[in-house]
Amino acid sequence: MPIRSTGRGPHVTADNRAFLRHLYDVAVAAADPAKVIGDHLPEPVKGRTVVVGAGKASAAMAASFEQAWKARGYGRLEGIVVTRYGHAHACEDIEIVEAAHPVPDEKGAAAAGRIFDLVKDLGPDDQVVALISGGGSSLLSLPPDVIGKEAKRAVNKVLLASGASIHEMNCVRKHLSLIKGGRLARAAHPARVISLVLSDIPGDDPALVASGPTIPDGTTRADALAIVERYRMELPAAAMAWLNSAEADAPKPTDPDFAGDRHVVIAAAQMSLEAAAEAARAAGYATHILSDSIEGEARDVGEVHGAIVKQVVAKGQPFAKPCVILSGGETTVTVRAKGGRGGRNAEFLLSFAIAVANVPGVTAIAADTDGIDGTEDNAGAFCDGETSARLLAQGTNPKAYLSNNDAYSAFQSVGDLLITGPTRTNVNDFRAILIT
Repeated sequence: MPIRSTGRGPHVTADNRAFLRHLYDVAVAAADPAKVIGDHLPEPVKGRTVVVGAGKASAAMAASFEQAWKARGYGRLEGIVVTRYGHAHACEDIEIVEAAHPVPDEKGAAAAGRIFDLVKDLGPDDQVVALISGGGSSLLSLPPDVIGKEAKRAVNKVLLASGASIHEMNCVRKHLSLIKGGRLARAAHPARVISLVLSDIPGDDPALVASGPTIPDGTTRADALAIVERYRMELPAAAMAWLNSAEADAPKPTDPDFAGDRHVVIAAAQMSLEAAAEAARAAGYATHILSDSIEGEARDVGEVHGAIVKQVVAKGQPFAKPCVILSGGETTVTVRAKGGRGGRNAEFLLSFAIAVANVPGVTAIAADTDGIDGTEDNAGAFCDGETSARLLAQGTNPKAYLSNNDAYSAFQSVGDLLITGPTRTNVNDFRAILIT
């Protein structure tokens, strides 16, 4: 149980941080594939059951699926799943391949080609089970030959630094791919495709998770070109030429090849937030979920959360204290400086820390549920009303860290990073604020 403030000033304790870490762990556990995948097994078919997948949680999904399948005596499986380095999980029949994220590498491209080849010769008596989770866009990279792998890696780097939302980035990605945007499922036709999706997308549209390799959506290459123009992305010439050609058009949801397919979201941010809220209420705190799908620039979202907290502390609006405030979603970072370290959760939290400087009785955590914030080794970080003062006391300016997109270094310098290692699930960002 966290220790509450006497009202005479800041009372941030290790217990408060342990409590917030507990809420994070509860949120992650609620999205554990082993807990949810058994409820969504398809029935065996006369022919082959082929399992494919991509994403940070896909290996854990494959292991859980395989265990549940065999526990029911359904027989042999086969398949290939690609996940991020360090996120593998042992399977008997399903091959697990590790590859790079967030920028694709040769192993990911080779795995994508093998997955595509595995499904394209299936017949009407066969079925494909697609295990899809966040991170699959980079891991399942199969660009057209005219674009090439180096140009595709350059595209990903531009997208990640652009400030575009995940919906917008995935729209561009699926129109620069031979496997995304429903193309993998169309290749598997006439086999039926069942997609089990662990959503990291605000709004939980399964067609957007991992750029929808088995589920088409209604976006067009014109939409992709508009996004490129809106964010002034400098894409390689080969990528732009492809986007301007009819070959970039992705299949539509009305395509009859998808008529027998089905998909289900087996875990999402709202489920994790509700689990964390239940745990916070069990500890005696009124708990409020702002939203499971907050998007926007990370530093702006941090500033808004800070304004809400100050209103709670000063005026008891919109919530009375003590309380816990939860939120989820996926923010973005527009990279403004070179050499900075830190993902969107660290950047959110540093902006929040600046906003609540010297506000008493406030402790917060922001972390990615996959255990990796961006490209660093931390899941996220902690902060409180004294974080800015601690940074200033050691001769560093928190606003300078924020300007340099260097939130990782800021929290590292005061010992406030949260390092969990890979969790093998992914329902995106988790934020919890304790007001005592």
